[in-house]
Amino acid sequence: MTDSRKFYIDGVWVPPVTPAEIALINPATELAYATISAGTAADVEHAVAAARAAFPAWNATLVAERIALLRRLLAIYKTRYEEMAQAISREMGAPITWAREAQAFAGLGHLEATITAAERFEWEAQRGSTRILREGVGVCGLITPWNWPMNQIMCKVAPAIVAGCTVVLKPSEIAPMSGMLFAEMMDAAGTPKGVFNLVNGSGPEVGQVMAGHPGIDMMSFTGSTRAGVIVARTAAETVKRVALELGGKSPNIVLPDADLEKAVRAGTIAVMNNTGQSCDAPTRMLVPAARHAEALEIARQAAESVVIGDPQDAATTMGPLVSALQFGKVQRLIQAGIDEGAVLVTGGTGKPKGRNVGYFVKPTVFGGVTNDMTIAREEIFGPVLSILPYETVEEAIVIANDTPYGLAAYIQSGSIETARSVARQLRAGSVYVNGPAWDLFAPFGGYKQSGNGREYADWGIHDFTEIKGVCGWG
Repeated sequence: MTDSRKFYIDGVWVPPVTPAEIALINPATELAYATISAGTAADVEHAVAAARAAFPAWNATLVAERIALLRRLLAIYKTRYEEMAQAISREMGAPITWAREAQAFAGLGHLEATITAAERFEWEAQRGSTRILREGVGVCGLITPWNWPMNQIMCKVAPAIVAGCTVVLKPSEIAPMSGMLFAEMMDAAGTPKGVFNLVNGSGPEVGQVMAGHPGIDMMSFTGSTRAGVIVARTAAETVKRVALELGGKSPNIVLPDADLEKAVRAGTIAVMNNTGQSCDAPTRMLVPAARHAEALEIARQAAESVVIGDPQDAATTMGPLVSALQFGKVQRLIQAGIDEGAVLVTGGTGKPKGRNVGYFVKPTVFGGVTNDMTIAREEIFGPVLSILPYETVEEAIVIANDTPYGLAAYIQSGSIETARSVARQLRAGSVYVNGPAWDLFAPFGGYKQSGNGREYADWGIHDFTEIKGVCGWG
């Protein structure tokens, strides 16, 4: 891989204006494995200048040329797929099987979906005597998280590029190596200089500078609600467009007619996947009160079936949390659940037996949770499931919607008609009925404090375009 201390700006790898370093920690070993540079405002300025210079020509290219670039990128991604899986496994502790089948696949899948969507997209339309044109919004600042690095990088870069935008990407400074590898792929694909740029660094020193930069026309951010508010507030000074994909506390309603064994087991495992570090994880499971005890036993067995171990072992199904900071947060919130009177079904504070090194945590299930408890209100971002009993379906819907978040919701039912009725009443950007396959063409984004804007396929392309009406076109 290219020297990780350099940034990719204007088609070349360059050192930072002011040398400063960040050590990258392998969360499974707690040891440093690489070093990146910490960018500053001067590096952002360099990248924005390159992107602004490249925008007019890139926005004027034919859509077919932009799609051709993505096709070249796709071919390269496939040849370096295993490298990507290994990079993600090391930087965030993802089990290698999960890194291959979910994390690296997400980048591949979204790239393919974006290409297909771009080929079908209505770039121009006639309405009476007016021609409706869709053009790139301009220079886009992209800030991506550590928990699904390639999922979010591809969900932003691919639609922005094909829309005619030029970009400045800031990957998470906790897990940036997958982003660096992606930059190598963009270079190998023949991306014109200045169209794609990458600067590493912290949120305050790079991300916030991007948000406030007058040369950036749009910010697309994925991360915590707290950080998203800062991005939006900072961006407001220059009245730029802002798209936010933020936190979640997603409900999973197990309706009375559902197969309880199947629904609870699948819902529990879904929370444990990615070590619970997914913004749309179904962390609040709502079950009929009459079957609460039964649900707790099913969830206990499912959680205790999780295989915790070395991320490089193909048999491991759950690796460590990403950092010491995240470990401390999850421990605090598990303790809050205990202190506030929730029933600890399995797991709890501390590390799993035999895992003294690494940011490993116990798969944890709480029962008897009420929606006013901390573990039902705050996004834990760890393998912690809260099970809440309900008396009626109407009450379950009220509980599900009683959250400041609205990213996702889940419904388990034996009746598709009932599930559809409940889905219409849930205030969430995505509702998943009976564990459907991942739909890369469905819109993804949130209501309320889970953000605004939508990603995936044509939904993502739409958000990176401006709409121009040419009246009198004839």
